[in-house]
Amino acid sequence: MFKKKTAGVVIVTLNARLQPMHRAELEDAFSDACNAHDLGAEVVGGGTLLADNGEVAACDIEVRVDDLSPDRVAMVGRLFEAMLAPKGSYMIAGADGKRIALGRHEGLGLYLNGTALPEEIYEVCDSNHVHDECERRLEGLGMVNSHWQGPTETALYMYGDSFERMHAAILPLLESYPLCRQCRVERIA
Repeated sequence: MFKKKTAGVVIVTLNARLQPMHRAELEDAFSDACNAHDLGAEVVGGGTLLADNGEVAACDIEVRVDDLSPDRVAMVGRLFEAMLAPKGSYMIAGADGKRIALGRHEGLGLYLNGTALPEEIYEVCDSNHVHDECERRLEGLGMVNSHWQGPTETALYMYGDSFERMHAAILPLLESYPLCRQCRVERIA
C-alpha cells in the first residue's frame, strides 16, 4: 500500500541578518534548488524581524511542501544549510509547532562608525570599498550576505564556516583602512 502524502507548511527561521532584498535572493536560490531536485516545495512567504533600533534581527521563510514527511522536511533543512542557515536557526513543520534545530554557519557583524571619525575620513573613504575588500578577503571562507545603514553606524553581515577565520581574514583591513577606525566586530551567529 502507498502512504498518502500530507501537504503542509514549513516555517524556516534563519538567525541571519538579511535585508528583505537579500532574503528574496535566498528564497529564489532555494526555489531553483527545489525545482532542480524535484522536491515538491515552494516558497510562499517570508518576513523580516527587526530589533528596536531598526536593525534586522532574523528572518522567516515560509515553504509549502507537498509532503510533510520527516524525510522531505529534512531535505528542506539540508538545502538551507547548504545555502545559508546560521547557528541558532530552526524550522517548524506542520501544525505541531515542534522546533527542529538547524544551522551550521557562523556570523560576523562588522559595524563601521558613521559619526565619530574625522570628517575628512568620510570624505575620502567609502563603505563600498570595505564591502568589496571583505568579499575579496573572505573568498573560500565566507561572504558578505547583507548590510544595514543605521543612524550612527553601517553594518556588514558576513556568514561562513568560522567566525575566527573570517575575523582573521579581514583584520588587516580593519587595522589599516581609515574608515575602519573605531569599528566593532560582533559574533552574530
